[in-house]
Amino acid sequence: MIRRRDFITFIGGAAATWSVAARAQQDGRVPLIGCLDAFDENSTGSQVIRTALREGLAKLGWIEGRNLKIEQRFGASDANRVQASAMELVSHAPEVIVSGGAAITRALQQATQTIPIVFTGGGDAAVNGLVKNIARPEGNTTGFSSAEPTAGGKWLELLKQAAPSLTRIAILFNPDVAPTAPNYIASIESAAVSLSVQIVKVPFRDAIELVHSIDAFAGEPNGGLLILPPPFIGDRSTILKLATHHRLPAMYSQRTLAVEGGLISYAADVADQTRRAASYVDRILHGAKVADLPVQFPTKYQLVVNIRTAKAIGLTIPEAFLLQADELLE
Repeated sequence: MIRRRDFITFIGGAAATWSVAARAQQDGRVPLIGCLDAFDENSTGSQVIRTALREGLAKLGWIEGRNLKIEQRFGASDANRVQASAMELVSHAPEVIVSGGAAITRALQQATQTIPIVFTGGGDAAVNGLVKNIARPEGNTTGFSSAEPTAGGKWLELLKQAAPSLTRIAILFNPDVAPTAPNYIASIESAAVSLSVQIVKVPFRDAIELVHSIDAFAGEPNGGLLILPPPFIGDRSTILKLATHHRLPAMYSQRTLAVEGGLISYAADVADQTRRAASYVDRILHGAKVADLPVQFPTKYQLVVNIRTAKAIGLTIPEAFLLQADELLE
């Protein structure tokens, strides 16, 4: 026999863990999720993310306009807009927010400590401070990291395969926005030994320093560039233009940069990461706690080669390398 006090305690505990889905079904309210990504609304990257998220949710039974509402905001590569959009999303009190990238996630963490956040991208989440515990995230944040520190060695290996004559590689990174840089650099330096490549670290904090550093590096032959994440929001076009101008083969960590004119990108499949994030949204809506949803790393990468850029810098990429590519941009 259950005593009345024990029964009340049991009911109270059950109510506390009652899923959003169950409550919504009971009171007729449609759950709301927020989305904030770093791209402009009309960019290819943003369209890919939006489509993948809705596809992932639909496979799990969540259809926008039927049993789910989605509030979408865009960072548009503007730090002030990111902060404002984060605060605005939080003001709508969604059940969960999906974020893209470390900077976006940090803005949301500053805006709320209670609404669950599921990130996609942002490098190693523990290294860049999004979470402290990968296996059991504390606070309100978990998600899908875009790269492991060992990815640095793979970037270098692929760049060398695409341009075998390279003997010098400049690693570009902004230390103010790239806390994961030392981890990537460690794996790059390790790989450089076996590849007989000299590594030159090129930290920069503004466009003037960036231009001066690349110009100076390009003064000697057989050089290439390896651009570390996160992407430099204000300096992307400068890097792309200088790489082409100096005919420097370059490796990037985001597909969008290859699409914009970078030679090669090797990165997590953004659409796949976003569809996987939908599974965490579903679990949270059904009552799962953030602490029970470990941060996950990519399971699918994409190698993209921009053939137009290769021709522009006079590089003949080996046929064997092109056969590895997931996508050739011509």
